[in-house]
Amino acid sequence: MINIVLFGKPGAGKGTQAEFLKEKYNLTHLSTGDIFRYNIKNETDLGKLAKSYMDKGDLVPDEVTIKMLEDTVEKNLNTEGFLFDGFPRTIAQAKALDDFLANKNWNITATISLEANDEILIKRLLERGKTSGRVDDQDEEKIRNRYLEYNEKTAPLINFYSNQNKFYAVNGIGSIEEITQRLSTVIDKL
Repeated sequence: MINIVLFGKPGAGKGTQAEFLKEKYNLTHLSTGDIFRYNIKNETDLGKLAKSYMDKGDLVPDEVTIKMLEDTVEKNLNTEGFLFDGFPRTIAQAKALDDFLANKNWNITATISLEANDEILIKRLLERGKTSGRVDDQDEEKIRNRYLEYNEKTAPLINFYSNQNKFYAVNGIGSIEEITQRLSTVIDKL
């Protein structure tokens, strides 16, 4: 089983690349954004709680995110591996994910970060916000707040996974095909 964490700042292209990678490597794609939207759309208790944070541009608390993710993994146990997109976002989430996977005799194989300049990403998100309907992609101040949250809470994952020899940085600027090839080069060597 191969379990990959794909991360990067909002707008880095995680969702786009995950679509290609899940097909190529036959992985179950677990996007926290999709999981949140499913729970919000279906007005689950966890969804209502998550929405209250997302509407302010804040990250959803760990315990809510972890519970949503665990519920989704449990529904997909017959898989060749998972592609975690947007999770973990904090050291606490990474430790909780490691513990949860260990209970199933699984582990994280690699963490791959799509790296890109903030100003390029902000332009991408504002463009996406014009068509996505996502409130958090339509306000530059909220986007910058998400980046501050990322720098405080998610960037420390680089050291966390580097210390386990599981961290790989990939240039997230270029054509979709170029970025997919860069990611595939990393994954094929695992």
